[in-house]
Amino acid sequence: MRRNILTAAAATAGCLTLAAGLTACGGSSAASDAKVVTVYSADGLKGENGDGWYDQVFKDFTKKTGIKVKYVEGGSGEMVQRAVREKSNTQADVLVTLPPFIQQADGKGLLATYTPEGADQVDGADKAADGTWTSVVNNYFGFVYNKKELKTPPATWEELLDGAYKNKLQYSTPGVAGDGTAVVVKAMHDFGGKQAAMDYLKKLQANNVGPSASTGKLAPKVDKGELLVANGDVQMNYAQSKTMPHLGIWFPKATGGKPTSFALPYAAGLVKNAPHTANGKKLLDYLLSVKAQQEVSSVGGGFSARKDVKATDENAIALARIMDGVEIFEPDWNDIDKNLQSYVEDWKSATGS
Repeated sequence: MRRNILTAAAATAGCLTLAAGLTACGGSSAASDAKVVTVYSADGLKGENGDGWYDQVFKDFTKKTGIKVKYVEGGSGEMVQRAVREKSNTQADVLVTLPPFIQQADGKGLLATYTPEGADQVDGADKAADGTWTSVVNNYFGFVYNKKELKTPPATWEELLDGAYKNKLQYSTPGVAGDGTAVVVKAMHDFGGKQAAMDYLKKLQANNVGPSASTGKLAPKVDKGELLVANGDVQMNYAQSKTMPHLGIWFPKATGGKPTSFALPYAAGLVKNAPHTANGKKLLDYLLSVKAQQEVSSVGGGFSARKDVKATDENAIALARIMDGVEIFEPDWNDIDKNLQSYVEDWKSATGS
């Protein structure tokens, strides 16, 4: 699923990062708002310094169409919950989240059916069969470590139980953040089942700093040495490493096993009853355009969602090296979506969270 590459990006010159209110982009389609599109997105594609993939593509999109992008960012689960609360007065036009939250959004009736131009070049596993969402950036789950404090990353999950990691380890909250939920998904795979994973995460809690709604905020703490290890994803962390020299990417394995990961794409859908539906469709088309997809690796440090875009830039080569030797497995996202709440409750019970 992840064959090409991209980096973390952001809201841009025609793009506004709005706080909780979002009063500037209500459900009105008045003439003053006709040239606006509002995006609710998981964090990771917005650049720390305005140099991310979102920054570039939103700027180019506005230049091409005259449509300004209003941008709201948070954890995948947080963005879905917000859209649910606003269902009777829809604010967002486009929703971008990691799985299983894009499936959750679809199941809650938040997404309209729309197949963007270029979606025929996206693998079937990376888009909804009913046309409600399509991956726009491919990505993999991973962890980060501080290369200055640790000359080599921990090899196994079990090493993280060592006292040296007490209050020096943190992962984002399952059920709130997509990458946090991915911790549970990977642990269940690597340990061979839910109970074994929960038993491990219960032990790990002794070293865990505590909850975090945003995965993107953890990497700076690792780079500064406040943390030694945190969870993340390859695209976001690789992009962050450009300005965070002590950040290294690694993949835990179970004792006797191989390093593993799984695809964790940014998937986008048109919000049902969106205030600016036509503009949302145009943005989805642009996100999957060849030009934007070519910049997924060169600008964003991630993996293109289109099979016909073959990245050969410097970032693409570096990302291929990072993924070399990592065994990729495919989660059953439909099952995870169906049982997500019970998994999160089991995690809360195991960790006392």
